[in-house]
Amino acid sequence: MVVLRDAVVLVGGFPLLSGVNLDLDPGTLTVVTGANGAGKTSLLRLLGGLVTLTSGAGTVSGVDLKSGDLRELRRRVGWLGHEGSFYDDLSVRENLTFAAKALGRPTEEIPRVLERVGLTSRTTTTAKLLSAGQRRRLGLAWLLLRRPETWLLDEPYASLDDEGRTFFDELIAEVVRSGATVVVSAHDPLRSSSLRPRTLTLAGGLVVGDVS
Repeated sequence: MVVLRDAVVLVGGFPLLSGVNLDLDPGTLTVVTGANGAGKTSLLRLLGGLVTLTSGAGTVSGVDLKSGDLRELRRRVGWLGHEGSFYDDLSVRENLTFAAKALGRPTEEIPRVLERVGLTSRTTTTAKLLSAGQRRRLGLAWLLLRRPETWLLDEPYASLDDEGRTFFDELIAEVVRSGATVVVSAHDPLRSSSLRPRTLTLAGGLVVGDVS
């Protein structure tokens, strides 16, 4: 599902990734750890087609990162960043309805997805009034509607309490069991004993640790 060979990403001559080699299979969970500036977000952005591969080679969901259609790649992967791509003045349901129509997904799935992420009681709440944790849940609802082959979650546990972390752990485990490839960036290894991820440690844009 994910293959990188000596992947280098340069921005303004500065190496964000300095030669990463990686193989990820479907139905696996990988946690990418490291200090700020280690390259965690850059790696996820490369896998999502959001930055250009400067040298080396790679494919994600069958799309070549150098010569392939990165717009097609972005349709096949799901990205959840710190803020989420929502319309603040639209309600939770309106945001998901807009997303479903744009993606060609049936809107009939929205109530089930809202229940799964625990936002049924916030259906009519505008996105700008949601807490940080609720915005992450809305982002997950959007991904559940998309059903991407590869999930890229950038620091999803930031600012979450224990209940929120447990919810994310359960949903991630569910997604992995469904056969998706999930890559999570985090400052520290995941705490949940129910998840047994592969853990990559980055430093200076390089993989310096790999524990399965």
